[in-house]
Amino acid sequence: MKRFEVKDHEPSYLPEGEWKLVWADEFDGTELDRTKWNFRLNFWGRPFEAYTDHGVILDGKSHVELHRTERDGFYVSPQLQTGEISFDVPGNTGEKPPSGNDAIWPLGPLEAPKFVHRYGYYECRCRFQQYPEEMWSAFWTQSPSIGTRFEPEWCGVESDIMEHFHAGEATTGNIMGGYGAQFQKDGRVKYKLEETEGGWHTFGMDWEPDGYVFYCDGKEISRCSAHVSHVPQFILLTTEVRGYRRIRQMKERGEDLRNAKFAVKGDFVDDAFTVDFVRVFDRLA
Repeated sequence: MKRFEVKDHEPSYLPEGEWKLVWADEFDGTELDRTKWNFRLNFWGRPFEAYTDHGVILDGKSHVELHRTERDGFYVSPQLQTGEISFDVPGNTGEKPPSGNDAIWPLGPLEAPKFVHRYGYYECRCRFQQYPEEMWSAFWTQSPSIGTRFEPEWCGVESDIMEHFHAGEATTGNIMGGYGAQFQKDGRVKYKLEETEGGWHTFGMDWEPDGYVFYCDGKEISRCSAHVSHVPQFILLTTEVRGYRRIRQMKERGEDLRNAKFAVKGDFVDDAFTVDFVRVFDRLA
């Protein structure tokens, strides 16, 4: 890997070759840059109670923290994204579509993405939350149209550059075919993380027209080439509270999704997924 200097910030480490920085967020200042990020608040076509636009804190030292927050007796957590998947957009907005048939066209309007990109090197430097078994975190890309064609190459995939489910471990690799009967995996592996200074780790994905190579802390972790997305994809930094997909049923049963070992300070939980930077590079010819 070769070192790429960024003024006043930690460097990037890139595969061999010549690269150009085309998009980045260094999380300077104290407010989230809303020209770059939206919040994911919907899930499978309707607003989702486990997602929130609270709990995102910039610490003034070029880091963003994604915290759980407490709402109605439950912990919820934020998901940042530069675009959105069409499946999540709530439909049936009360307005008839041009066809006049809202049963045929149930999707709502898809907003213009903040950033979508095809190919290149995607990199994130981060420090994990203390209790991943209670809230897991991820850095990934997704296509707005995943699963809408038989060929994953032409409707996009989910590229999980990093998912952190358990202490000391990470998961990397691709998902394709949508999230139903044609669900597939490629190059997806789980591996142990090595100890690093301050607990910081750097994750990267080299997405080329002929395949993917995934990296952790400058070392190759996995590669795959069976199904390469040839459509632009958007970036996500996400957290998810364990059990969140059952939150409606849990609320109906009166269950409490709070955990007593987490301290609530102000309006957020004192355990966070912390990100130093996200960068995207294009390979120069």
